[in-house]
Amino acid sequence: MRNKMVILLVEDNPDDAELTLLAFQESRLLNEVVVARDGEQALDYLLDPDNKGYTLPHLILLDLKLPKVDGLEVLRAIRQNRRTRLLPVVVLTSSKEESDLINSYDLGCNSYIQKPVDFNQFIEAVRQLGLYWLVLNEPAPVLE
Repeated sequence: MRNKMVILLVEDNPDDAELTLLAFQESRLLNEVVVARDGEQALDYLLDPDNKGYTLPHLILLDLKLPKVDGLEVLRAIRQNRRTRLLPVVVLTSSKEESDLINSYDLGCNSYIQKPVDFNQFIEAVRQLGLYWLVLNEPAPVLE
């Protein structure tokens, strides 16, 4: 059921995480959002073999500048794991570095979005992102 799709938001900045959650609410995208505050937390959620009672996310929103394990390493680990390698990963970052853009696509991100500074532009970007990935896009099957 589409309205039960889970989003994993990997974001260490509490203000950016709150803004993203608010943008989903404003856009009436009422999916469950799991927030990981660093790369290690994200990998534990996604790859821990003892964590069998959770639902794999249908969409991962990944910041790049993260403590403990950076976003590019998280992306690399996601793509190397059989269960998670097909999950859509949208890099949602404030980075303007061309190397981050190139490395993100090289490691298999599905989309790279630079966070708009303006609140209304950010809300619109999250709304469009959510509509595409959670409503229009046909998700890949989960491989066991």
